[in-house]
Amino acid sequence: MAALRLGSFPPPTLTGITVTKKCERFNGVFKVVGDGGGDNGFPPFLPKEIEKIKDPFARNLARRIRRLPVQIGCSESYIMSSCVQPLAQTDANPVALLHCFDSSCLEWRRAYPLLEESGLEAWALDILGWGFSDLGRLPPCNVASKRYHLHQLWKSYIKRPMVLVGPSLGAAVAIDFAVNHPEAVEKLVLINPSVYAEGTGNLAKLPKVVAYAGVSLLKTFPLRLYANLLAFDGIPLSKSLDWTNVGRLHCHMPWWKDATVSFMVSGGYNVVSKIKQVKQKTLIICGENDKIVSNQLAMRLRFELPNASMQRLPDCGHLCHVDKPQNVVKLIADFARAK
Repeated sequence: MAALRLGSFPPPTLTGITVTKKCERFNGVFKVVGDGGGDNGFPPFLPKEIEKIKDPFARNLARRIRRLPVQIGCSESYIMSSCVQPLAQTDANPVALLHCFDSSCLEWRRAYPLLEESGLEAWALDILGWGFSDLGRLPPCNVASKRYHLHQLWKSYIKRPMVLVGPSLGAAVAIDFAVNHPEAVEKLVLINPSVYAEGTGNLAKLPKVVAYAGVSLLKTFPLRLYANLLAFDGIPLSKSLDWTNVGRLHCHMPWWKDATVSFMVSGGYNVVSKIKQVKQKTLIICGENDKIVSNQLAMRLRFELPNASMQRLPDCGHLCHVDKPQNVVKLIADFARAK
């Protein structure tokens, strides 16, 4: 990958963790905890629209979003990458949480506190091109770049085999990463996995001007609200309106449109040929009322993966980790701890 000069490195590092404007000491090690403070404790790099969100779980998790420098080329090329970082390291291997297509770590707003309460070391990661990273000078946002960025983040900060959790398209991200970097992944958890699409299809052939028009539509509130109504099973309209704002918060980042077009025209994820190459033990979590990904595709994946089991959640839609966080956390925790 070509080197990208995105700025100079922050001050020197201590035991592999970069010290930035604000840091705290955990067990004698400095760890990044923020880029300063904004109003109401929100990081200043978040869009101002965060103030309009009412969901207390989203607001609380947003206050914990940090940016860590992730090297992507030569020693002076890095991306300040957004994530929710655990407060302390545990003896067990960590759990790393991905998110759906065109989303952010805020998907884990209801489940993340429960994972911490269960004693797991959990990282909620923003996939390159989505979330709240600093992409002012846009890197490529194709599959190879997303994989490379995730590996560099893992190598710099997580450093141990992880239980990698991928919902929806995040399951394709997880499979692609596990096959290419098996040393980094101990187990997989795939939630309502969307892994049989052959990339972005004909969208990759669109002229740039048409692609940008389509991406502009993707950001609109009515379209996001419709997707939100499909994703959840019978939530009140007031909550759906607020959760729509949570789901599109990252779309207000200044680079979002360019990054999404970059991914679209690159062809996207096509992992069908990689499914049978997965060596890791895998848990598939399936919401029985999913209106976006067919349960039949989850069952197909269950039989095509070499070492997989499946758990169904009744009265649950597409985003199980938001809809039924207690159930999902228990399944993840039990699976992560099982020998």
